[in-house]
Amino acid sequence: MSELFDFPKVEFIGGAKGLDFEASKGFNFYNPEEKFTINGETKSMKDWLKFSVAYWHTMDQRMVDPFGDGTAERPWDVNGEDDMSDLEHAKSKVKYMFEFMDKLGVEYFAFHDRDLAPEGKTLAETNANLDAVVDLIEAEMKRTGKKLLWNTSSLFTNKRFLAGGATTPFADVFAYAGAQIKHSLEIAKRLNSESYVFWGGREGYESLLNTDTKRELDHIAAFFKMAKAYANEIGYTGQFLLEPKPKEPTAHQYDTDVQTTIAFLYTYGLQDDFKLNLEGNHAYLAGHTYEHEARFAREAGLLGSLDANMGDKQTGWDIDEFPNDIYEATLVMYEFIKNGGLPTGGLNFDSKVRRASFKPEDLFYAHMAGMDVYAAGFRVATKMIEDNFLENIYKDRYSSFDSGIGADFEAGKANFADFENYILNKTSDEIFATVKSGRLEAIKATLNNYIYSVLGSTFNK
Repeated sequence: MSELFDFPKVEFIGGAKGLDFEASKGFNFYNPEEKFTINGETKSMKDWLKFSVAYWHTMDQRMVDPFGDGTAERPWDVNGEDDMSDLEHAKSKVKYMFEFMDKLGVEYFAFHDRDLAPEGKTLAETNANLDAVVDLIEAEMKRTGKKLLWNTSSLFTNKRFLAGGATTPFADVFAYAGAQIKHSLEIAKRLNSESYVFWGGREGYESLLNTDTKRELDHIAAFFKMAKAYANEIGYTGQFLLEPKPKEPTAHQYDTDVQTTIAFLYTYGLQDDFKLNLEGNHAYLAGHTYEHEARFAREAGLLGSLDANMGDKQTGWDIDEFPNDIYEATLVMYEFIKNGGLPTGGLNFDSKVRRASFKPEDLFYAHMAGMDVYAAGFRVATKMIEDNFLENIYKDRYSSFDSGIGADFEAGKANFADFENYILNKTSDEIFATVKSGRLEAIKATLNNYIYSVLGSTFNK
């Protein structure tokens, strides 16, 4: 069988062979079969990280921007075009996807329903088109052993969803959204999707002047409950995930960030059925760091999966750049490891190559770079946790709560009157004498040293 991509199978070239400075030749830090132990469980790096290719960016993205046409050159194009209105053309792309994954050494993929097949005039026609492509995907999964990390439904692309899918003020559109999700969940069951994501691309508002926010939030909560009920009915057991994002395309989306989404889940009693799928670029848009979002999701027991991308902090939109920041990847992987990995989630490259990187081989280089940076971060975070680096910092900084009045408070044995009796006659100097330096500069320098040391030692084994 002839190859569809003129690109060699990507291999691990690091370790004892030394660092190869030309990153396009292979992986320096991602060694898929290398074993790591987390919380007493030993698995290979590939099984911990569970890298995933995003169908919508890798197969469908034409690299347009608000000021220019698409630049992408793809081997499945016909006369320079990717005609997604043509079902046969849509079907032809499936083989390319699975060869791409095989050459890259990735075991998982993810998709929206409308990434795969053209819409028809009715939902019945659309479902038939979708099923025709899913038939091929199912066959390829059986042939190759590749797995579906998660799937989702696009309730934001078609013009009917201009005011949302589950928060729309129009009942026919709401009914269409429910019917679309129903079929999407049936596909999740059929393909054994490990999770199912709800991304509310237009579930928000442009202005409060024409929006009944309470009614919309009640509607979307009921929508999620109906989705869970139907999943239970058909025996789909994948993890349900919500994906926070603050804005764009709406002025305000209801799942603004992790803490807002957690509040929503608890308000409507959904916290036992949903976890969170987080994205780096969305964290930036919310005014947070990626590690901030991962920390708060983990500590709430709701960290479900990660979209591995980043944005330009000078750009106010969702550019979905492939990750390349080892510092950020290390801190996100710290939360990942403290979470015990992502049992039903993984690291999905919801990322697109830059508009000037228009050749097919750039798809490989971009994924290779993203996989290597998160593998590097995983290595560093593993050593940090092994040494209790941050844990010792936290323990020392909060040590005053381990004895005396602090311990009494944490044990529920102290009240305001006890605080008054304890502190009333202490001088300001005495109180300030108990305050310790945060040593943040030294901590950051030590973190840098972990990065230098661990990544350097990878090549001295």
